[in-house]
Amino acid sequence: MELCNCFISISIRPPNFNHTIIRGSIRSFASTSNAHETRKLKLAEELQRDTERILEWQSVCQQVSNFTSTSMGLTLARNGNLPFGRSREESQKLLNQTTAALLLPRPLDFSGIEDISGIVSSSVLRELRTINELCAVMRTLRSARELFLQLKKFSLDGDSPERYSPLLEIFGNCDFLTDLEQKIGFCIDCNLSVILDRASEDLEIIRLERKRNMENLESLLKEVSTKIFRAGAIDSPLITKRRSRMCVGVRASHKFLLPDGVVLDISSSGATYFMEPRDAVELNNMEVRLSSSEKDEELLILSLLTSEIAESERQIRYLLDRILDVDLAFARAAYARWINGVRPILGTESNNSAQPNKTENSLSVDIESIQHPLLLKSSVKSLSTDPVSESECSIELDRGSRAIDPGRLSGGYDFPVPIDIKVGHSIKVVVISGPNTGGKTASMKTLGLASLMSKAGMYLPAKNYPRLPWFDLVLADIGDNQSLEKNLSTFSGHISRICKILEVTSKESLVLIDEIGNGTDPSEGVALATSILLYLKDRVNLAMVTTHYADLSSLKEKDPQFENAAMEFCMETLKPTYRILWGSTGDSNALSIAKSIGFDKKVLDGAQKWLERLKPNNQTERKALLYESLMKDRSMLETRARRASSIHSEIMELYHEIQSEAEDLDQRLAALKKKETLQAIYDVKAAKSQIDAVVQNFENQLRSASPDQFNLLIRKSKAAITSIVEAHYRSNGFAAQGMNNSSYIPQIGEQVRVMSLGDKLATVVEAPGDDGTILVQYGKMRVRVKQINIKAPPSGEISSSATRQKRQGQQHRISKKTTAEANKIEESSYGPVVQTSKNTVDLRGMRVDEASHHLNMAIDASRSRTVLFIIHGMGTGVIKEQTLEILSKHPRIAKFEQESPMNYGCTIAYIKVSEKINLRRRFLGSYEFIDWVIDNSTMYLRGGPLFGLLRDLEFRVSSEKFAVEAVYESSRITLSICKVGEKALLVNSLSSEVIL
Repeated sequence: MELCNCFISISIRPPNFNHTIIRGSIRSFASTSNAHETRKLKLAEELQRDTERILEWQSVCQQVSNFTSTSMGLTLARNGNLPFGRSREESQKLLNQTTAALLLPRPLDFSGIEDISGIVSSSVLRELRTINELCAVMRTLRSARELFLQLKKFSLDGDSPERYSPLLEIFGNCDFLTDLEQKIGFCIDCNLSVILDRASEDLEIIRLERKRNMENLESLLKEVSTKIFRAGAIDSPLITKRRSRMCVGVRASHKFLLPDGVVLDISSSGATYFMEPRDAVELNNMEVRLSSSEKDEELLILSLLTSEIAESERQIRYLLDRILDVDLAFARAAYARWINGVRPILGTESNNSAQPNKTENSLSVDIESIQHPLLLKSSVKSLSTDPVSESECSIELDRGSRAIDPGRLSGGYDFPVPIDIKVGHSIKVVVISGPNTGGKTASMKTLGLASLMSKAGMYLPAKNYPRLPWFDLVLADIGDNQSLEKNLSTFSGHISRICKILEVTSKESLVLIDEIGNGTDPSEGVALATSILLYLKDRVNLAMVTTHYADLSSLKEKDPQFENAAMEFCMETLKPTYRILWGSTGDSNALSIAKSIGFDKKVLDGAQKWLERLKPNNQTERKALLYESLMKDRSMLETRARRASSIHSEIMELYHEIQSEAEDLDQRLAALKKKETLQAIYDVKAAKSQIDAVVQNFENQLRSASPDQFNLLIRKSKAAITSIVEAHYRSNGFAAQGMNNSSYIPQIGEQVRVMSLGDKLATVVEAPGDDGTILVQYGKMRVRVKQINIKAPPSGEISSSATRQKRQGQQHRISKKTTAEANKIEESSYGPVVQTSKNTVDLRGMRVDEASHHLNMAIDASRSRTVLFIIHGMGTGVIKEQTLEILSKHPRIAKFEQESPMNYGCTIAYIKVSEKINLRRRFLGSYEFIDWVIDNSTMYLRGGPLFGLLRDLEFRVSSEKFAVEAVYESSRITLSICKVGEKALLVNSLSSEVIL
């Protein structure tokens, strides 16, 4: 098979491709292959992996994994290996794929796609693949082709086909291996997991010969077995297989009937011999040879198909990668809906005319109201919320104004505070100061995660147009790098990591350092930190550091490439607000925090005095520099105010456009409702025509039927009409029923019918909530259901709670009169009955004792108020007589109908309802409430422990008894414990007329 041209491209990567190798997109280091550059490359990879761990990138990937549709995507995302773009263009391509997935009106169907990379690898090693594995390959190839066709259909049906082109380009040059898929489908029936006869001519011939030989063998054995049966040597003709050879059964005393037969096996009792007649030996030998030939031919076919897969290894792996890319694009889109994210703008990317041109005061990083994605997890209600509609997506993607809806939050108290990150184009270093626990480190981590997410083609949980550069490396030093194993202190670990970062950074890198210069003498720490920052400003795209050193904040006054930011602190509450104040210098507020904790006032006063002594003497110079900085900020704010006025005018124009689109949506909604109404009318007419056909068929059969068939025809017609009505109700009537029920508000303690529980009765426990659900109790189970699934029971059906409690407190008395009345009511409650395999017991071919055992088991297993069809056949009539005798005496049989002209050889038995009585059992001085079911002299235990050992068992009369006593209020009943084999059984030793 000829390979497609796409395999020449260097963008191919195998399914087990380690995305972390290219994580930093370190193309600037790969220009040479000398040892120094190789070491530098490995160091950059190591630092990038450590940074991802520090920023908890894997946790973000695991959030995305909840939205994947294939096992390949799930594994990749859970391991934190979501792919990054190796350049700004590649990241832009990933973002385009995410946007296209968001615009699809409904998600794609990934069913049938499996990770077959292991099967392909084994095929290359010439390991024979099984039928199920070959079917998995066929299903995956077919599903991949159907996935592409789904995308193509969306593109052809939509008004703007170009919006889906980023997804179609993924499959641009793929070979879907239709020939391989058809070959496997031609040779194998995947529904039955068998190789078809048409797979090869030899296989078809072998199977045809084997079938013909088996027919001859079975005919011969059937003839021999019949002769043995007629001679009284066996109860019924018996043909079976022993030692892979067909044989017949014969009593040991009559084995002389097969004088030249071969004994293949003997029954465990020794009463039956399984013998191969002499004439069947050659036919059995032929069956063995043909069976072996068939297996050899099947293995040959599997081997050929395995070779086909091995030859297509490259195409299959490439196709799996493309499926993975599509799956991840839809996972990123679903994740964007969950966090209500917006598309970031990378580097020089523009968003039509909405963004101003790059000026001296424009921003390289402009992110408004961004929230840490991991903190959002505890705030948003749940994963996989309803998808945003296509029109809503298009509006918000174009306008870029999204934010977390407060209605989607689980509560207001844990909602993360959004922050603004605004860094000018000329700024290279940002120094963040402020109090401990004020959010400095979290803000820095948020920027790092935003950079990684945008590189991976993910939307950001922010507002408006989040803009940030594309960074080739994101390197962070956050946390304690102390290592006793490597003999590193906190400071030496900190400096060692910064040294490595300085070695690998480039002009496109982002560097994040927490508490720079900390852990040593303050004066030396400030000096070292200052030198590091001055070094970084000329070698990175952006560096952001946190510090408590005030001297680092003064670098802005001397170098315009530095910017200050402070974490806001409320002096009234002595608590941080977690907001960033750009252009400001923050105090550590250590004394204020110590005061809020409850520090001794004397200690705080002493600290305040020392603070005054340690203040610098150059206050005048600092004030002048500060005044100059404030004037620059004022000028910049005035410019931004004029720009805001211009943007306001543009927003008003957009508002009118959106209003026009909303009116168009209303018109489309009205047309859709009209279409649904017409469809409902058509369905009603179709149901009516089906019922008319049933009635017409009933009338035609009624003219030619005998009187004995009338009842059966009526029941069948009723059942057919009922099924038509129920089918129509399920497809069209449920929504209307829910609308009618929506106005019904039940009260606490009231009994209602719950349609989602099979129209069962339940008791209302809690009043309806704001979310439209009601808590009900059904038996011992409490469940919350929607209000539209609840309806009021018909009047008079349910008695009041007080009446029920009073009736439950009364004593139950069982007599022959009440039993007869109960049976009468019970017999009249059976509706139309249809014979199925579940309510049928076939006694034909059994001995009398075996048939009696099977019939008793079938009656015991039948539920109350059901019908049991007993097929006893015609024959000699012995089984029929035994059946009628058992039915006439069995306590669970309400009535039975003997065979009729419509149903020869079959008796219909009606199972009656067992009466339940609550008893209190006393044993070894303790009481327990249990339920008993009494049928004549047999008592069944339903629920409750028996002596702490047995549960949910049935107890019957037997021998070897010893008595225990059960007490119910003032009455006493003698019960018996008996032992049958390994089981302990509890029985009623009194008659059925005992009054409790």
